[in-house]
Amino acid sequence: MDWSSNPLLATAHDLGCRWAEANPGGPVLPPLLFLTDPERTPRPWDQAERLPRGAGVVLRWFGRTDSLEVGQRLAAVCRARGLVFLVGADAGLAEALAADGLHLPERDLAAAPQSRRRCPTWIITAAAHSPEALEAASRAGLDAVLVSPVFASASPSAGAALGAETFQAWVEAAGIAVYALGGITAQTAPGLSASGACGLATVGGV
Repeated sequence: MDWSSNPLLATAHDLGCRWAEANPGGPVLPPLLFLTDPERTPRPWDQAERLPRGAGVVLRWFGRTDSLEVGQRLAAVCRARGLVFLVGADAGLAEALAADGLHLPERDLAAAPQSRRRCPTWIITAAAHSPEALEAASRAGLDAVLVSPVFASASPSAGAALGAETFQAWVEAAGIAVYALGGITAQTAPGLSASGACGLATVGGV
């Protein structure tokens, strides 16, 4: 699969290229992030096998007993396919898996500076659900945030959808790179092509 395979991938690639051109001194970020979910994507390496080179994967395994085993298998696929591999919420697991970075929940934004000192080369991202969280993430020195839900989402924890216009306004006001998450599919992704986001993030979209 390559970046022109469907509208979701093509939009993500275009957003990433435009963001990189506008921010030449910024972090090098994958234009697409695939977020794993134990219930919705129980074999995340299958999805990773279909991602184009340069995309990213975030392991979110929620403290399950097989986190290390699943992480090792997924990390091996990511390395073989040239994918950026991040681990959600667990810096120790990220180190054990030699991950490329860490993804934090919004409640752990304050831990970002400590994580940066722990591994200076990591890409560090976090979830953000409000303009206040975006501001806090920028102050914490994160590389990027994932704003959600942009569109109606199948996630049981998702709140009301922001919509493309509100999302774009948040991106324009943010002092940090922003990914769109929530309801991102081949049908909805093109509606974000002018949003100024650095890329797209999805669970079921791949």
